[in-house]
Amino acid sequence: MSSTQVVVIVIVVAVIAALVAVAVVASRRRALRERFGPEYDRVVAEQDSRSAAERELRERERRHAELELTPLSPESRARYAAAWEELQVRFVDSPAETVGEADELVSRLIAERGYPTGDFSDQIAHLSVEHARTLTHYRDAHEIRQRNERGEAGTEDLRQALVHYRALFADLLGEEPVPTSTQQPEQRHPDHDHDHDHDVPSR
Repeated sequence: MSSTQVVVIVIVVAVIAALVAVAVVASRRRALRERFGPEYDRVVAEQDSRSAAERELRERERRHAELELTPLSPESRARYAAAWEELQVRFVDSPAETVGEADELVSRLIAERGYPTGDFSDQIAHLSVEHARTLTHYRDAHEIRQRNERGEAGTEDLRQALVHYRALFADLLGEEPVPTSTQQPEQRHPDHDHDHDHDVPSR
């Protein structure tokens, strides 16, 4: 075999290896995008580079794999659904207090499923592995609750907070918190259409 042939073979092998490496990276990136959805783009925007963001997401997957997650029993699911229905009914008379209660209820559900409930950013990181598509709702609800504690949230903000909490709540519960057949009249719910906003008293 001539030296030219050896060089050609080495070049071909190097090109094939590079193509395989690119394909592996692309496959891993696609898997992360599919798993984390909008959370992928958020983390990329927060990190110094895409590689750093993907390392962070893989680290989240590693920590998530160490959790002992527990599915809800039918009894627990029914209990949480009933508690949420009560919250929605109470919202009309006590919107500010109800948003705080919704945060507590969601936190209890998160804990019962086996997720840590300490630092909010850590909580978000653990939830993002399986519930990334509802995390924007949870972040928005958390932000409104904090404004509510400072006296800066109006009734419409509080109504939106309950809608946001419900999104993650339903995702964790695995079904709609309140079945259609048992819903209260539409005007009794904070997530009704804007056509009924006049039914929620202003503060």
